[in-house]
Amino acid sequence: MASSVGDPLPLPSGRTGRDAEAVLRACAEAAREILLESFGTAVVSDVKGRGNVVTEVDFRVEQALKERILDEFPDHAILGEEESATARSDGWMWVIDPIDGTKNFSRGIPHFSSTIALCHNGEPQAGFTLQPMTNELFFARKGHGTTLNGRPARASEVTTIRESVVGVDLGYDNDRGKRQLGLAYDLWPGLESIRINGSAALGFSYVACGRWDLYLHANLQPWDSAAGLLQVREAGAVVTDRDGAPATLWSEAIVAAPRAVHEEFFARFGRRPWREEGADA
Repeated sequence: MASSVGDPLPLPSGRTGRDAEAVLRACAEAAREILLESFGTAVVSDVKGRGNVVTEVDFRVEQALKERILDEFPDHAILGEEESATARSDGWMWVIDPIDGTKNFSRGIPHFSSTIALCHNGEPQAGFTLQPMTNELFFARKGHGTTLNGRPARASEVTTIRESVVGVDLGYDNDRGKRQLGLAYDLWPGLESIRINGSAALGFSYVACGRWDLYLHANLQPWDSAAGLLQVREAGAVVTDRDGAPATLWSEAIVAAPRAVHEEFFARFGRRPWREEGADA
């Protein structure tokens, strides 16, 4: 069983005596119910930028999850994409993305997720990513491994990029997205396949359960990655930032893969895929 950065902490118990893992699982069920009943009927309520949309359901899910968390942990901080995106805490902090892949959700494309992590001092201690349309719950607890619907999940045993299914996502920064496409071009055809799925959280989960062998993203926010960082590490793989240091909540660019694939990627590309135009390195 692989562990994350640092030692695991005991999860806190709430006002009713339920521990944080039970609250996380209750949040997953609440998110599942709202997303399944809303899929196919949601309309875009706001546009935050090219391709970056919001629906009323994003707010409904985030509010429902916040209510469940604060009922048990009123003193904990919550960092959420829609309503509390600037919250920060070195203590216990819940990081929420109510719908990761809202563009897919709003278009009736059944590939999106809801994800939450409980962090302490910026380090994820437990978290899930829910893919409601396939009824899949990817869950990790620091020091206890990653599970998929309750069964142990492990990263793949692939050792080379040539053998790898590679996932990339473009994000909402035009230049970074362009460089991601350039990286995919450089990798092709020396791999098994390339996938773009539109949900960063699921990208991490797919590495954690061995569906993908390498995942690359250069435009992340903490709510995209908090649960995924933990899932990947607890499943035996590696996730670092663009400099090769352990990825954190605040890392915008990441590489997630089994160790041998990760090492080959950096040996071949280093920081080049994220180099700003005109930069020396």
